[in-house]
Amino acid sequence: MRFIILFLFASSFSIGLSSQNLKANELLEKAITYHDPSGYWNTFSGTFKVTMTTPNQSPRVSAITLKIPSEFFSVTAVRDTISQTYTMNKNDCSLFYGETQLNEASAKEKNMSCERANMYKNYYTYLYGLPMKLKDNGTNIDPNVERKTFKGKDYLVLKATYDAEVGSDVWYFYFNPKTYAMEVYQFYKTDENGKVNPDSGEYILLTEDETINGIIMPKIRAWYYNKDDKYLGTDTLGK
Repeated sequence: MRFIILFLFASSFSIGLSSQNLKANELLEKAITYHDPSGYWNTFSGTFKVTMTTPNQSPRVSAITLKIPSEFFSVTAVRDTISQTYTMNKNDCSLFYGETQLNEASAKEKNMSCERANMYKNYYTYLYGLPMKLKDNGTNIDPNVERKTFKGKDYLVLKATYDAEVGSDVWYFYFNPKTYAMEVYQFYKTDENGKVNPDSGEYILLTEDETINGIIMPKIRAWYYNKDDKYLGTDTLGK
């Protein structure tokens, strides 16, 4: 029995020691290996659904199609029988309200735009492409790996900032120190001097996994304000 206890202690110590010595690029590679074990992200072509639930609102179900090689994106969101579709085929944009394709004037009446279509493309590609998207140009990963305890759990944490043309937020990505699964991410806004506002931004708790075309994505994302832990909503991934 004493041998078993010593063995388990030595094993856990070894895991802790090896994770402490990880460099940022090594941690990122291990996280990518967990989420994209076969290296499919750059050739990803698939459709998945995201159901968003928020307090005091009806659920919104979004069918999202991403075709990374051909730069195609489409999202059809349905809430309370109202359907809106945003499509980006490289730089070509199409907007639909129900089955009706909108011109510029009618799109403006519906508060839809190609700028919003491109924003959705960037949003969904980024969030569902993590942590692989952390290797994109314009992303700056702090070389130091932090060890943090968040909500009672220990994590290895990467800090990311971005070139000015990409974004001004500061992001933190929390990885399980044993499996290297991404389990939390968090962002803060910065002022005109680049200083972080600690009362800004949100954190997102990631639970369960869903495999979509070989990519292991977090199934449930629960969003909260950093400032007061106020719950904002939950995105649930499905096929």
